[in-house]
Order: sequence, then structure tokens, then C-alpha cells
Amino acid sequence: MPVCWLNGSFVAEQDAHVSIFDRGLLFGDGVYEVAAVVNGRLLDADRHLVRLSRSLAAIGIPDTQPTAVWLDVMQQLATQNGVHEGLVYLQVTRGVAERDFPFPAQVVPTMFAYARPKLLLADPNAAGVRLLTVPDLRWQRCDIKSTSMLAQVLAKQSARAAGAFEAMMHEDGLVTEGGSSNVWIVRDGTLCTRPTSSDILAGITRDVVLEIAHEAGVPVRERAFTVTQALAADECLMSSATSFVLPVTRIDDHTIADGAPGPVTMRLRAAYLARATRLTQ
Repeated sequence: MPVCWLNGSFVAEQDAHVSIFDRGLLFGDGVYEVAAVVNGRLLDADRHLVRLSRSLAAIGIPDTQPTAVWLDVMQQLATQNGVHEGLVYLQVTRGVAERDFPFPAQVVPTMFAYARPKLLLADPNAAGVRLLTVPDLRWQRCDIKSTSMLAQVLAKQSARAAGAFEAMMHEDGLVTEGGSSNVWIVRDGTLCTRPTSSDILAGITRDVVLEIAHEAGVPVRERAFTVTQALAADECLMSSATSFVLPVTRIDDHTIADGAPGPVTMRLRAAYLARATRLTQ
């Protein structure tokens, strides 16, 4: 029976309950993270927890859980649930209080986490995925990994309804990011992605890809690019903790280059997988 962690205790998922007055339910008043598990061990979870602390601080929720405790909880969830390869999700909400918009006084945050298996190293989508362009309808603090994700839900539902793997959001013609990923293009051998700001989430996988590209001698430019430039790119790729690095071979009904994963993309993916395997041995 799957086990989750709720407010300090490991419990069977079917026995885990949260109040209907939890502000995460009422307002989406919370933040979350997701870290990969490879070879039964956490990958870059420490980096995700740094971002969790940053998100909590940005919305005024106290960071009451020490990093070492979170790491132990996440690893135990992977181990107890037999997740050799997959994901561990964790979420913190402001807690339970009478429904009112301002922050309640003396409220205790709600914290929970759970694990799920997922193919990561041998991702069935590694041959290339299709993105669907959609308008970016989100709020102005996309750098906070908030649980208020209705705009992303709608974007990713549009992608699924169109038979696409992921949404590619844009604002005034400029690509922001994917529904739950960062988007990159390659032009004349140079890797390009939008710089971090409050317009996008600073992806942990994005950071690692930048490091890998630097180590591999791949030129990088952090600058915004348009949908038109993405369509005309030599290569396109996406990155996320849930998919690592995946080639994008189509955007809407347009084929990128010759429709095959590009050499820079596959070089970065191979380097990412090698790093993940090395760090979790």
C-alpha cells in the first residue's frame, strides 16, 4: 500500500486527510517541489529544497522543516514505496484557518510528500515531442513555485487535447516557458534560453543544463526568443525535473529542422543522464 508523509508522520495514502479549510485548497496558498529519484536515490533534492525555501519566504510561510529532515523524508518515501526511478513531490500550504484572504494569525503550515515511479533514464519520449503554443495567462510572480497553477492546467490541457506533449507559453510573441518546463533553442551551435526573472520559474534542471553545456563547451546565450525564432531554430528542446532533457521535434504543426533530435540536444541529454547515474550510484 503506498505510503505518504503528512505533517510529520508516515501514513498510508488512503488514510491521509487534509482539512477542507486548508488554505491550499481554498486559495492555492502554498508552494511545492518535485525531485527525481534515480537508482533509488534522490537527484539534486538539495537544490530543490533551496528553491522551496525561497518560495516559502516569498509568500511569507515559515520554513519550519530543516533541509536534513526533508531529505530524509523524501528518501524514505522513495525507499518505502519501492521507487527505483521516479519522482518525489512535496508541498507546503499556509495551513488551516477560517476562510479569509489575508494571512491568518498563529496558523501551522500543512506539509506533505509522496513518491511515484516514472521512467526517466529510458524516457519513451526521447525520440522527440511536440509542443503547442498557447498564450501565457499567468500572474507576475512566476518565479515562485506556487500551487496556484490553473493557467498551467489550462495550457497543458490544451496541449493534451491537441495531441501535443507539452505547452509552450508565450507573451507578446516572446516564449516564456513550457507548462511545467523550460524551453530552449539551438541556432548555429549556440544554446539559447530565456533569462531568469519573475516571468519564469528558475528551473533546477535548467541550472544543471547550463552547467553541463559550459563543461561541454557549448556556447550559451540567456536571452528571450520569439515563437517565430523557435520555429526556425536548428534544434529545440525542453528541460524539467520530470523529463530531464527531451528533444522537441514539432511545434504546433511545424517540424523543427529535419524532424529528428538534434546533435546538441542529444549531447546534452546524454551528459545529463550520465551525471544523474553517476550521482546516484
